[in-house]
Amino acid sequence: MKILITDKTSPKCAQILRDAGFTVDEKFGISKDELLQIIGNYEGLIVRSATKVTADVIAAARNLKVIGRAGSGVDNIDVQAATEKGILVMNTPGGNTNAVAELALLLMLGAARNIYNAVASLKAHKWEKKKFSGHEIKGKTLGLLGYGRVSRNLGKKALALDMQVLCYDPKIKKNLVDEDGIQLVADMGTVLSRADYLSVHLTKKPETINFLSDDEFAQMKDGVFFINCSRGGIVNEKALLTALNEGKVAMAAVDVYEKEPPEDFTLIDHPNVICTPHIGASTKEAQENVAVMIAEQFVDFFTGKGIRNAVNQVG
Repeated sequence: MKILITDKTSPKCAQILRDAGFTVDEKFGISKDELLQIIGNYEGLIVRSATKVTADVIAAARNLKVIGRAGSGVDNIDVQAATEKGILVMNTPGGNTNAVAELALLLMLGAARNIYNAVASLKAHKWEKKKFSGHEIKGKTLGLLGYGRVSRNLGKKALALDMQVLCYDPKIKKNLVDEDGIQLVADMGTVLSRADYLSVHLTKKPETINFLSDDEFAQMKDGVFFINCSRGGIVNEKALLTALNEGKVAMAAVDVYEKEPPEDFTLIDHPNVICTPHIGASTKEAQENVAVMIAEQFVDFFTGKGIRNAVNQVG
């Protein structure tokens, strides 16, 4: 079997595949034109977020049997086109859960204490001590949108820091408290109106595009702290900018964007926006986790030992 890896992954990924007897080509940063020319030679393709596996790439993949995403999101893969061609798509949920949850927590704490503006001020050789009075998160309410792995992981960390944690997920239709103490609320408006800090952790799909827009921001507390480490496009950036300008949102911390890399920097340039370049999963530990996971899943798939973490059904 020939496997192509087009985005930089831990060396363990290729090593596991080669140890299993597969031929592995690593072509990091390959252009789309080159990918179209060579993809027909491979039975397996492994990507992270940079490679866009579009319908025309899939159409050119005459021998491809499986596409693996070393990560959880598959919005850079045309899953429908793959399904129609009988190509399995796998991801690695859980491999980068803690990394993303830790970044969300870091951004929340940084926003609460205005730490990033304070750092920038001092690096500009200013001493503006009185300007950067902040807030404590103890006793405050964290609202979570989405009840997936990252959201639950962040919720547990917040509970350990003496926060109250409320969560809304469109799939959960009743109020309950989970085993960790996260309060699941069937009404999103309740979470929006009660949260002092609101963190987004929804899967990107057609029904979650612009999930948060003007109407949703209007329901939030005045002065809410807003965190988005999910996927760009779930939050309407113009609505978020309006909420910042009106003071509805005190500070926003954003790791993901409608277009990556961004072309419009209006939101990013706002003085009350903390921004990072989609680094939620960018830890050594997380990248090793997902690289090992996807390699082992490929070995199992091609040796007939079973299919794990498929996001579509074929055959």
